[in-house]
Amino acid sequence: MIMPKMGESITEATILKWLKKEGDAVILDEAVLEIATDKVDSEVPSPVAGILQKVLYKEGDVVAVGKVVAVLETEASAGVSKPVVKAPQAEVAKPEVVKAVVSQPSTVNRQPSTSSDKFYSPLVLNIARQEGISMSELEALNGTGAEGRVTKKDILNYVQNRGAVGSSQLAENTVQQKVEVKAPVAETTNVVATKSYSGNVEVIEMDRMRRLIADNMVKSKQTSAHVTSFVEADVTNIVLWRNKVKKKFNDMYGENLTFTPIFIEAVVKALRDFPMVNSSVDGTNIIIKKDINVGMAAALPSGNLIVPVIKNADLLNMVGLAKKVNDLAGRARLGKLKADEIEGGTYTVSNVGTFGNVMGTPVILQPQVAILATGAIKKKPVVIETEQGDTIGIRHMMFLSHSYDHRIVDGALGGSFVRRVADYLEQFDVNRDI
Repeated sequence: MIMPKMGESITEATILKWLKKEGDAVILDEAVLEIATDKVDSEVPSPVAGILQKVLYKEGDVVAVGKVVAVLETEASAGVSKPVVKAPQAEVAKPEVVKAVVSQPSTVNRQPSTSSDKFYSPLVLNIARQEGISMSELEALNGTGAEGRVTKKDILNYVQNRGAVGSSQLAENTVQQKVEVKAPVAETTNVVATKSYSGNVEVIEMDRMRRLIADNMVKSKQTSAHVTSFVEADVTNIVLWRNKVKKKFNDMYGENLTFTPIFIEAVVKALRDFPMVNSSVDGTNIIIKKDINVGMAAALPSGNLIVPVIKNADLLNMVGLAKKVNDLAGRARLGKLKADEIEGGTYTVSNVGTFGNVMGTPVILQPQVAILATGAIKKKPVVIETEQGDTIGIRHMMFLSHSYDHRIVDGALGGSFVRRVADYLEQFDVNRDI
């Protein structure tokens, strides 16, 4: 078994837990271990059926992508003399040491630096940076990994209980660790002024995922010149068609037919018509993406948000889109998404109508240049133009809110795009076969 590649930008992962022990039997695709990257936690399945003969790394070890993590014995190899495989402990125990001299007090979101010989994985350093943990705090932690290394679990437990750890305990841990930090006294004690709040309040510290979302949203606003255009679409034909076929659809394909795949289908058609919207900005260059990878914002039970991506959405029919939407949304709620399933999006759709909202002003997911919010579908009296004259009828109406980056998407393009999406929705064939 090798450490799998979990995404384009992922080069290593931390082993969180071995789900099987040496000598255990495993079946094909059965989860053998849990790993963590900077983006998601995931299970690694067995590529074959057999016996877990040798585990080459311990829990908490950081392993490069492509490295062998375990040896499995299969029926085919049972009678073959096998070479002895030694765990590459030296490689794990002696990675490149990150060294830097701390020359100023720590601040939130500054990458921790150290003059000690302790090793910290990129994953641990990234969490420390996101959580505003100073180097003195990090070095004072008692790690549970190999040779006392601080693991992802250690630092996340520290973040969760950070408010309960007093400065005296921190100082005591620092003495026990005997770590010399070249920094001002204010940093080694890491005394943080506690802000007082008036009135009857409850203070809740953001979890790590919420902090990442907050940082990304602020960075997006600082990066892109946001403009939002609105269009109201008559989706009566879609509502009638879905009501007519949803039971048959479920019977035939075992999938619930929601509105989301229908909306994504219209978005994909419009992206083909306006490829500039399916792009990103790199300095003074515009990168037009040939692949159409549609992200779908999904709310998690924790209250946080994640955006799984439907890759090559333009190559899928309605059944394929429905299966992808249901699969990604379901595994997102269970925390079972893989790293590469939340990467590579070229455009995003957010269904704010799920929460009863009629419209919104969504924030662009960088490095994309646009995002569409679909509002709640409401029955309204609407003027209907006929050959015999205008009349008033009850129609199913929905607002589309299109936020776009005004650096490269002007009002004409941004407005024309969302109008085209509405046109595709309004022209939906109520007699369409599933």
